[in-house]
Amino acid sequence: MRRALATFITCLLGFTSQAKACDVALLLAVDVSGSVDPSEYRAQMGGLSAALRDGLVSEALVVGQANVALMQWSGSSRQQISLPWFAIRDFEDVESFARMVDETPRLWRNYSTAIGEALLLGLETMQAAPDCERLVIDVSGDGESNEGVLPQDVKPLMARSGITVNGLVIDTRNEGILDYYRANVITGQESFVVSANSFDEYPDRILEKLIRELTKQFASR
Repeated sequence: MRRALATFITCLLGFTSQAKACDVALLLAVDVSGSVDPSEYRAQMGGLSAALRDGLVSEALVVGQANVALMQWSGSSRQQISLPWFAIRDFEDVESFARMVDETPRLWRNYSTAIGEALLLGLETMQAAPDCERLVIDVSGDGESNEGVLPQDVKPLMARSGITVNGLVIDTRNEGILDYYRANVITGQESFVVSANSFDEYPDRILEKLIRELTKQFASR
């Protein structure tokens, strides 16, 4: 079944990528604010690297000739591109990027949550992205923005730039964070947010999210 899906991805992305060599520029933005402890940080990075190695995800990245980058974000003035744009041309490239993600050291530990500031850096990074059919920012986080520019104020800038923002919320406190992301963070045609009830669920949810972002046949799930 998975082999059949991979073959379908190859045919589909081969068709949709004719206009531009690169199907998607994907920026992975990971929350490293004070609410994320060391084991939760490792769950994010380990889960993300494992998801990148998944057969469906890696196939879509290679066939789509994707470009990927990694951001860590926390409070105001504490957002940084940890891994700049990396071109995926073959499966060795996928493995190299996944390994770099897994080995990326944490930049901050004890700061607030500035989602809007992260989106502004994402906007700047996307403006310097390779020429790709789609521009997607993938934001993971476990809390509402409590510092800096409001994320809802950045949404119109994303829309005008043709950038899609999707979300993955880690809903450990059940305080309406899913609805918050829907209303204030995600934007763009077919944008979506998925939810994990704990950091232990993060690996499964980030895999689900990447499959949905990278393979069109999952867009309606």
